[in-house]
Amino acid sequence: MELAYDDTGTGTPVVLLHGLTATRRYVVMGSKQLERGGHRVIAYDARGHGGSPAAPAGEGYDYPTLAADLRDLMDRLEIEHAVLAGASMGAHTLLRFALDHPGRALGLVVVTPAYDPDAFPSGLARWDALAGGLRSGGVEGFLEAYGEPNVPESFRATVATVLRQRISRAEDPAALADALQQVPRSRPFASWSDLHGLDLPVTVVGDRDEADPEHPLAVAQRYAAEIPEARFVVEEEGKSPIAWQGGQLSRVIAEVAAQ
Repeated sequence: MELAYDDTGTGTPVVLLHGLTATRRYVVMGSKQLERGGHRVIAYDARGHGGSPAAPAGEGYDYPTLAADLRDLMDRLEIEHAVLAGASMGAHTLLRFALDHPGRALGLVVVTPAYDPDAFPSGLARWDALAGGLRSGGVEGFLEAYGEPNVPESFRATVATVLRQRISRAEDPAALADALQQVPRSRPFASWSDLHGLDLPVTVVGDRDEADPEHPLAVAQRYAAEIPEARFVVEEEGKSPIAWQGGQLSRVIAEVAAQ
């Protein structure tokens, strides 16, 4: 896959992985704090997202394939070891990668994970509706299928704006629609016990349910409990999520890199 990516800065490599429907812009939100702090930062668009092409014929958007794309990109850029930071789909992808390639990840920042192996699969009808809306009506069709964001009014305008921006950046809406249907049907790992063997610095970043109900706080807390010696961070009550603030998230990533 000839993935679209940015490669900036020098120092300890940090690879950023975005969530489903997003692009490389939506991990640290354009912050350059990591580069200024002495890190080489690689941010890329997953297959079918942003400027990256659709999956080739016969392939798709399951987590083993997404993790293989990460491996191939690191190999192409001659990066043997890196700190990996990813949100949602990106978080699940980096965990699959770390399980498949022990030793290549220096540390992990698992941001707003949503996959729960005990509840899999769930919400497929909603993902199918979003994919259908995107196929039939483009950005407006997706937003109509999404409906009013189920967040407090103080966050509602921000969520709606970011959704529109994210979907608008997809150069191949049909490929993104395929990803919307296939990614939620894939398991990044089979059971919680799979995470018990991870032996590296890990920080899990959660969001409170009021601001981000699609990434339950309890699920993020479970990841932190299952991964040995993982650190857990979450925003203060009433504040914007850390995952929405590039500077704050960059500081968390830098702390893991320092370990």
